[in-house]
This record gives sequence, structure tokens and C-alpha cells, in this order.
Amino acid sequence: MSRTVTSAAPATGPAARRAWLVLGGLHLLNGTAPLADTDPVVLVELGAPVEQPFPSNTVVLRWDALGPLEPAARTFGGSRWHATKARGEELFPGMLPGEAVRTAVSEAADGPTGPLVPLFYVTADGEHAHVHSQIRFLAEDACFIRITPEPVPTAGVEELGWLPEAVRLHAEQFLLLNNHQRYYRKCFAGRELEYKYTLSPPVDIWTLTVEMYGSLLGGSLPGYVMEYRDEYQAWDYLNHLFEVTGPTEAEVGYASFIPTTDGKHLLKRKWYAEDGFDRRESHTYGLDLTDDGGFERYIREELGVEAVRLPSFRRVRYDVNFESVRTGHVYGIFFDHCSLVEDHRVTLNQCELEYLRSRVAVPPDEDAVLAEMDEIVSWLEAFLREHGLDDRRGYYSKRTFLKDAVAARPELVRKAV
Repeated sequence: MSRTVTSAAPATGPAARRAWLVLGGLHLLNGTAPLADTDPVVLVELGAPVEQPFPSNTVVLRWDALGPLEPAARTFGGSRWHATKARGEELFPGMLPGEAVRTAVSEAADGPTGPLVPLFYVTADGEHAHVHSQIRFLAEDACFIRITPEPVPTAGVEELGWLPEAVRLHAEQFLLLNNHQRYYRKCFAGRELEYKYTLSPPVDIWTLTVEMYGSLLGGSLPGYVMEYRDEYQAWDYLNHLFEVTGPTEAEVGYASFIPTTDGKHLLKRKWYAEDGFDRRESHTYGLDLTDDGGFERYIREELGVEAVRLPSFRRVRYDVNFESVRTGHVYGIFFDHCSLVEDHRVTLNQCELEYLRSRVAVPPDEDAVLAEMDEIVSWLEAFLREHGLDDRRGYYSKRTFLKDAVAARPELVRKAV
């Protein structure tokens, strides 16, 4: 998600980069009416594109960073035009069209108009342009993601030749684009890709997370920005973990029951013989179980596997989520502190880097995930070294930690019911 900084004079020349914010009727996004020649459209050329790579996937426009602008209103059919001037923060004060926008539209339109919103961000490089659809719109900013798998000709941008196709592409994926936080897809479905760094205590995971957050906000990792409106998370939960030992090697791994706020449990299941980077994973929500033999019965009767109960632990975790502007892939860096329920002095402190999801409306670039994780790893390990922490990449799992704890102190074993 790129952020604008200043507004400058539009670039010129045959291969110049240009970008436009396009405003118009909400019906063009929510499909309540078709595109008509009489529909007002407001073209707002920006001083420069806010994204660096072309094409990018994700763009965020902050209204107060756009500077002075010259919105030009017209009807889609091109019968009437009206230009005006406004600063970025005057476009949508309180999420409603500002006076300059309303005046321009009323001068250009042939009659009453419906709600006006940011529709698209269009960016051009030389003879090619890409269209990004608005997926989140708030008083401070708006977020757009690319909907054109292939570029459209630059020549038609100001003539709106691309608009019918953009409306069609958006309508084609309205379930993805028009529903709150449903614009995510998962590469490597059913798998977890994760690096782990085991940290020697004492570790102040809160301060580390806050400092990392501040560093990312400051642009220390070029090409990545905070995940839009979901950048910082705090978690605190129990795990009742069973090592799955059979009946076949294909079933080996663990099953962990995690209490949820509705009084039920989430089952997190992972399949792996040895700790590693790429593991099969599943989540099952809403299990109505109690810890009076219910976990054991579920493992035996529902999962049909053999398992050994390991000590229960509490996990406190702080997450920073950030996104690749180019690909839309979202990654998380987590600092956590795990302590055994039976003895809180037995702890594990780790930092984890994980691929989470992808915010894309075009086919995701799966090959880029591993390359981007390598890039992030270099930055993360430098951060750990700067803070005097162990930067050795590994895969030491919670299952192995619990087995090591039991090997050192057999009295920690919980007897199965």
C-alpha cells in the first residue's frame, strides 16, 4: 500500500508516469444501476503516481497528502465538462463529497446524481495503464487493488475508454471486492510457511514489537507497507496440545485445542514429522468440548489418530502485519512468549515470520512469496542483531519445546483422561 507524500506538477514526455483518482457514482461499484452516458465522472490527475513499481497491486491514498488538485467533472458520454480546484482533504470531508466536487458534478451532470465515492485509481507508464478498484473508503484515506491482469492502452485514460471494462471487471468479482475484508486469497492453501527465531530470555516482546512497527511505518523495508487497517494485533490464549504419533507416519504432527471467547474451542492441526519451514495445517472452529476427557475422545473418535498429551501452555503474542505493494502478499512478524500452565517459569520466546494471505483481484504471483520472504528475512535478521537478539533462522516448534520440557522434567506430563 503506497502512501502519497506531496503533489507536484504532472510529468510530461512519451514515457512519463501519470496517475488519476477517478470519482463517480457508487452504483458503478455496487451494481445497483448500469453505466450510462449521463453518469458524472470526476477525473483527478495526481502530481505523480504514488506507487513505485509498475504494475503494483495495492495503493492507499491519504486525502491530506494529495496537496492541491484540479478535479475535472464530465459525463461519461462527454457532453458536458467542468473543472475546479480543491485540496486532497477537501474531496471527501467526513466521507461525503466536498463543496468543490459537488459543484463540479452539478455543473457537468444533466440531473440529480446518487452517492459519489472514489471509484478507481488509474496509473500509466508510457503506453500502458492499469486500473485499481476501491475496496475500502474512510474519512482519512482509501485503499485500491489492481483489477486489470493485463494493461489497458494509455491513450484512452482521459477519454474514459477504459471505464466500461473496469466496471465489468469489478462486477465480475463483486463478492471479493464489495464485502468487508473478503478481498483475501490464500496461496499454498492448507500449508503454513514460517521461519522461527528462538530468543534467549528475558525478552521484552512488547517493546520489540512496537519498535519494529515504528521502523516499518518509517519505511525501513522498501516496497512493503502496513496491512491496511489490520497492522497490529495482540493475542493471549491457552493451548492444550497433543502430539499425534500414528497410526501412520502421514498422520504425525499435533492437534491443539484452543479455547475461544464463545466458550468453545478451535482445533489447530499440523502434520509434520520433523520441524520445518513448510507444514500442512488446518483449523476447525466451534468445537463444543470440555477438558474432562473431551479432547481425548475427539482425537480418538473424530480424528481417528493416536496421540500423547503434552503440557498445556499459555501463549502471549504481538503481531505486525505488512503487505507487498507489488504483489499484494501479506506477511506477519510475531513476537511471542509461551509459558507452561503447570509451571510458568518454563518458557519459550520466539520471533516468527509467516506468509499470511494475499489481497489480490488478479491471479496471485505465488513464485514471489519465497523471494519476498528471503528479502524480508534479511531485514528481520538485521533488526534482531541490532537489538542484541539471536538471528539464527530455524524451525523450532511448540511441539518440540513441550517434548523437551517433558524430557527435562517428566513430572510435567499430563495424564490422559
